[in-house]
Amino acid sequence: MRLQHEKDALDWLYGTQLYGMKLGLENMWKLLAALNVPPGGQRIIHVAGTNGKGSTCSFMHAMLKEAGVNAGLFTSPHLIEFRERIRDAERLISPAELCAGITMIRELTLDWDPHPTFFEIALGIAMDWYRKRGLSWVILETGMGGRLDATNALTPAVSVITPIGFDHMQSLGHTLAAIAGEKAGIIKPGVPVVSAPQEPEAMEVIRRVAAGLGSALTVVDAPLPCPLGLVGGHQGWNAAVAVAALRAAGFDFTDAVIREGLRKTEWPARFQRLDERTILDGAHNGHAARVLVAAWRQQFGGEKATIILGSSTGKDTSAVLQELRPIAKRWILTGFRSHRAVPTASVHGKLVQIDPGAEVHEATAIAGALAIAERFPERRLITGSLYFAGEVLAHRHALACEVSDQ
Repeated sequence: MRLQHEKDALDWLYGTQLYGMKLGLENMWKLLAALNVPPGGQRIIHVAGTNGKGSTCSFMHAMLKEAGVNAGLFTSPHLIEFRERIRDAERLISPAELCAGITMIRELTLDWDPHPTFFEIALGIAMDWYRKRGLSWVILETGMGGRLDATNALTPAVSVITPIGFDHMQSLGHTLAAIAGEKAGIIKPGVPVVSAPQEPEAMEVIRRVAAGLGSALTVVDAPLPCPLGLVGGHQGWNAAVAVAALRAAGFDFTDAVIREGLRKTEWPARFQRLDERTILDGAHNGHAARVLVAAWRQQFGGEKATIILGSSTGKDTSAVLQELRPIAKRWILTGFRSHRAVPTASVHGKLVQIDPGAEVHEATAIAGALAIAERFPERRLITGSLYFAGEVLAHRHALACEVSDQ
C-alpha cells in the first residue's frame, strides 16, 4: 500500500527505530543490491570522525557547487526536518520523493528478517534518490563509528577522517586507540585517505591501517587562513581537510573556486549567530565543547556567557560542563521534546560536582529558558546537543511563522 502523505511515511520510518541500532553491514549490502545502487560510475567521498564531520562535508559540498558539480550530501542528524539529511547542490529531497522512497523500501523489506534499521533505510532512500538525480558524486557522513556503520557498505573514492575524540564510548570503546580503530574501519584497500591531525595514539592506528591496506595517507598539517563561512579556528582545519580530500578525489579546482566555496559555506548550529546576543552550537562532547570555548574567546575575548544547555543521553555531559565552565557566568538547564533529552535534575547534579558555586536556573523547555535569559545582560550561548539545537531552530521558525501570519 502506497503511503500517500509525508507524515504517514515518516511515522512508519520512525517506527522502525523499534528495531534498534544494529552495527553490521550485511543488511545494508542486501538493501543496496536490491536498490541497484550505487550505479556504475558514481563516486563517493566517505567521512568519519568524532567532531567536524558535518562542517567538513559542507565545505566540500560548497566547493563542488561553486565548481558546478552537483553532488549529493548525506548527513545526520537533521535539525528541524528529516529531509535535511538528503540533498544535492540544488535542493533537498522533496516531500513527494521522500514519501515515494519510504513506500518503496517499506514494500521491498516487508518480510525481511532482520528488518533494516531506521538509519539503513534512510541511507537506502538517499542512495536511490542520488541515482535518480543522476549524480556522479556523493558525500556520505557516517552515522556512528565507521567500521560497522551502514555507510561503510559503500566503497569510496576517498576516505576522510576528521578529529577523533571520546564519544559513543559504549559502542566504540573507551580508549582513543579503540575509537580510532572503529573510525579507521572506513579505509579501503588502495583508496586514498585524508586525515585531520590526531592525538598520537589515534594517529598511530590510522597510519597502521592505511599502510596495511596500501592506502596513501595525507595528514593535513596546517589550517587554511582564508575567510570561511563558518566561525572558529577549528574550521580552518576542517576546511583544509575538505580541500585535501577533494584533491585526493582528483579535483583540481582554481584558488578562486576554493576561496568562494569556503566563504559561502553554511552549516547550521555550528557557532551560528542567531542575533547580536545569541550563539547556537551543537557541541555535545568534551572535544567539541573545547573548540567551542576557543571560538567564543576568539570572537568575544574575555566575555562570559549565560549558557543555556540541553543534554542528550549517551553523551559525556560532565566533560561538556567541565570545558564550558571557564566562560560560564550562569547556567540555564533546560529540557526539550526528545526521548534523548537528559532530565535537568540529572545535569544539575553533575554541574554541582564540577562547579559547586555556580548560579543555576532550570526550565522545562526552550521558551522558558530564553525568558530566564532575558533577565540578564550577557550574551547567550545555547549548546549541549544537536537534537536540542534543532529544537531551538524549530522554535525560532515557529515564532517567525506566527509573526508572519499576524
